[in-house]
Amino acid sequence: MVENTRRQTMMGAAAAALFPSTRLRAKENAMPFKDLIIVNAKVTTLDRQNPVAEAVAIRDGRFLLVGSEADARAAAPDADILNAKGRRVVPGLIDSHTHIIRGGLNYNMELRWDGVPSLSEAMAMLKAQVARTPAPQWVRVVGGFTEHQFAEKRLPTLAEINAVAPDTPVFILHLYDRALLNAAALRIVGYTKDTPNPPGGEIVRDAAGNPTGLLLAQPNATLLYSTLAKGPSLPEDYRINSTRHFMRELNALGVTSVVDAGGGFQNYPDDYRTIEKLHADGQMTVRISYNLFTQKPKEELADFSSWVKQVSPGQGDDVYRHNGAGEMLVYSAADFEDFRVERPDMPPNMEADLEPVVLLLAENRWPWRLHATYNETIDRALDVFEKVNRDVPLAGINWFFDHAETISDRNIDRVAALGGGIAVQHRMAFQGEFFVERYGAKVAERSPPIRRIMEAGVPVGAGTDATRVASYNPWVSLSWLVTSRTVGGLALYPQHNRLDRETALRLWTEANTWFSNEQGRKGQIKAGQFADLAVLSDDYFAVPESDIVHLRSVLTVLGGKVVHGEGDYSSRAPDLPAPMPDWSPVATFGGYYKTKEARAKLTLNCGCASDCAVHGHDHAAALGTHVPARDARTFWGALGCGCWAV
Repeated sequence: MVENTRRQTMMGAAAAALFPSTRLRAKENAMPFKDLIIVNAKVTTLDRQNPVAEAVAIRDGRFLLVGSEADARAAAPDADILNAKGRRVVPGLIDSHTHIIRGGLNYNMELRWDGVPSLSEAMAMLKAQVARTPAPQWVRVVGGFTEHQFAEKRLPTLAEINAVAPDTPVFILHLYDRALLNAAALRIVGYTKDTPNPPGGEIVRDAAGNPTGLLLAQPNATLLYSTLAKGPSLPEDYRINSTRHFMRELNALGVTSVVDAGGGFQNYPDDYRTIEKLHADGQMTVRISYNLFTQKPKEELADFSSWVKQVSPGQGDDVYRHNGAGEMLVYSAADFEDFRVERPDMPPNMEADLEPVVLLLAENRWPWRLHATYNETIDRALDVFEKVNRDVPLAGINWFFDHAETISDRNIDRVAALGGGIAVQHRMAFQGEFFVERYGAKVAERSPPIRRIMEAGVPVGAGTDATRVASYNPWVSLSWLVTSRTVGGLALYPQHNRLDRETALRLWTEANTWFSNEQGRKGQIKAGQFADLAVLSDDYFAVPESDIVHLRSVLTVLGGKVVHGEGDYSSRAPDLPAPMPDWSPVATFGGYYKTKEARAKLTLNCGCASDCAVHGHDHAAALGTHVPARDARTFWGALGCGCWAV
């Protein structure tokens, strides 16, 4: 067995470059991959012809053999051997709807409340970050949480926010419904009693007419996002660092591929330069298929007319490739899902705006995705799709709706007839309480009707819609699919609309390849497919349902190369620079909240002979935490850290 030592990893003496996929560029092809075998594993392959295995052999970025340890060793006799120690191994997870490109640009600037169990702890984090953040920077909590996850079942008050941050601007985005700004942020953005409410939004005011700091989507979230855009941005080298950290955070949760759904304030090609630089430099650790999202109302057709001449679906390689249009095709078809307010009616011009865009896409064989929360919007969009289909058949274009929480049986069948798909996200896990309050528990029982969609033969995939609304954590989604519970604990669905664990996992792996036109290339642990996998912290198929949400990956492999390792496998992880800037919340708090139990399991999984007086057995913390010194080893050593001696 060939392994780097912890000392080599901690010091970065032999850190490997972050791995792009196989067969990308000639200079990379000239460097042969080291064969890898994983043994002593509980491998869930999702290959119905070979559903379980104890070992896998990997060569040139693809699975070479999936079966017994003896067969794997015979197939690759000179391979590096990695012992899974009886852990569950699953295909690398695929998120079919996220906003990784935009999210990566800002990840290092954002304090994450994802998974934080109490408001008191969230506010303590906020106070600590305020103390670390220099002027003129903001402290931002941008989505990924809901008030229902907190033990207190409420958001902070504006008075509480102002008390911990009297001078540092604070912006807190909650779902699609509201943003909370402290007085310092209000001064910066310039909202006064004379500032008018924008269409679809409200600047809440006190009795004297002065803004209070509460912004509401009514139901359009543009006010919230345009206010966020007024804050400082990172310089390009920091954006590169930030995106790398975000990708590694996803790797730590077992994610190896995503489909990026574009987003507001994400202009093509300007805001894609960071990710394209990382791709060119071979520093991507997540495969990305990206959709293009129109940016200007009334100019949507012009955008897509230009883009169909610049790029084609599938253009790129196995790590970074174009995937088509959406999720915004035309602004008149955008039904924002703020379940605290009434469903918005789309304007009468929706069909007239949508038809020429869809016709252009169909003629150019561009797949598209369309954000559509409500059945009423879906119904009208399908009228347009059926009309276009009569002139330009849609067969073979993998088009689909995103979200579809209230789609009817009739419209499910119409989607099936046109060869479309439906991508579902765990938005109801964060907004289910608000949905039930407005529409009732009975309506919520099929929001969305996943089982009915699958029974109709419609391709279904799962995702998160991260980062501004729901969390990027795939295990929150898998927990929701299996248990039907929101992050606040509310049970939404009867048994017939819940999924068993294997079916839910398929929606996060094999099924999602339809949405990026990559069927048969990834999503299973199967000979010939990309060698993307995750070794899990606990057994997904054995833990109590309530523990699914706490799962992580202890080892993630992309194209046969390790991109994440912790515990026993921390020495395998490639080097990662400290978060930039040095005051980044990521440096102090990381990403998704780790429970005390999760931290304890990292300790138990460590295979070293001795612990450290500072970090215990969590030796990776010495590398992953930013320190105010050039030499991390000297800094921690002065405090009694012995991680480098392990």
